[in-house]
Amino acid sequence: MANHKATKKDVRQAEKRRDRNRYNGKTTRNAIRDLRAIKEQKEAGEKMPDVASMIDKLAKKGVIHKNKAANLKSKLAKKVNALAAAK
Repeated sequence: MANHKATKKDVRQAEKRRDRNRYNGKTTRNAIRDLRAIKEQKEAGEKMPDVASMIDKLAKKGVIHKNKAANLKSKLAKKVNALAAAK
C-alpha cells in the first residue's frame, strides 16, 4: 500500500481516470454499435462525424491505439458509403 502522500494522491487520480476512460470507451462502443445498426444512409451520414470524433478523443487520450482508431473510422466510413451505394 502507498505510504507517501503524493503516491496516495496518484492512486486516487488513477482511479478517477480509469473510471472516466471506461465510461468514455463504453459510450463510444455503444455509439459504434448504434451506427452499424442504422439502415438509412442519410441518418448514418449525420451520425458518422459524432462517432468519429468520439473515437478520435479516445485515441488522443491513449485509451485506444491511434491505428485502431483509424481502422474503426475506416470501417465505419465504408459501411456508411455502402449504404449510399445500395440505394
